[in-house]
Amino acid sequence: MALTKVLLISADPDFASTVIGRWQKESILPDFVTLGDATASDSVLATCDIAIIGPASSDSLVAILRTLDTAGRPAICLVPDSATASTLRQANAQVIVLCEHEGWVDNLVTLASEVLHRIETTGRASRAEQSLAEAQQGAILGRYMLDMRHSLNNALTSILGNSELLLLEPGALSPEHRDQVSTMHSMALRIHEILLRFTALEQEIKPYSQSHDEIPLPSQSMIQTSPPRPELAGDEAARPAHGSRVS
Repeated sequence: MALTKVLLISADPDFASTVIGRWQKESILPDFVTLGDATASDSVLATCDIAIIGPASSDSLVAILRTLDTAGRPAICLVPDSATASTLRQANAQVIVLCEHEGWVDNLVTLASEVLHRIETTGRASRAEQSLAEAQQGAILGRYMLDMRHSLNNALTSILGNSELLLLEPGALSPEHRDQVSTMHSMALRIHEILLRFTALEQEIKPYSQSHDEIPLPSQSMIQTSPPRPELAGDEAARPAHGSRVS
């Protein structure tokens, strides 16, 4: 869990020390930033995880709550009486209002801890959904590549067959053209090796996917190990054209 940032804002200098002193009893301590009600800048307010506002002037309180609402930051506001609490709730429905009564500091810390826990839980859920969406996109792309490998093998079989025939005929090519065909042949073999790795990946994940809902990542050894020269396979493979020449 990342360290959370809690702003303690009040015109009363003892407010922050009272809240922090009580919070020391909790197992997890956030990063506290204390501000006076007149020194709470918009940039600082927008970067907190939660703002706890103690006694403050009316004008400062209105400006602080407006900035927090714009930034989408949760706020807990401590007020002296129920009448003030009712007025504040009507004007700021998103603000959690707590009356200052006996034991208020315990209630305040407990409430703030629950809000921070909810924020962390929501964040984890959002990150998990994003990771799942990215994994699903990768799985779709991987499945498409596996489905297309047979067609690619057919095309590569034709390229490899024709290039091998040309390379086996003495004097059929000039030295320059022979080098070009040899390069094409080598690159086609490399592509074929990559396709074989996809086939090996499919064989590795097939037993797992039959009993699980997710596809595991390929092992490092399978990714790094280059297979031997592939066999030219495929019932629908295009046959090499014996009369092909490079001009």
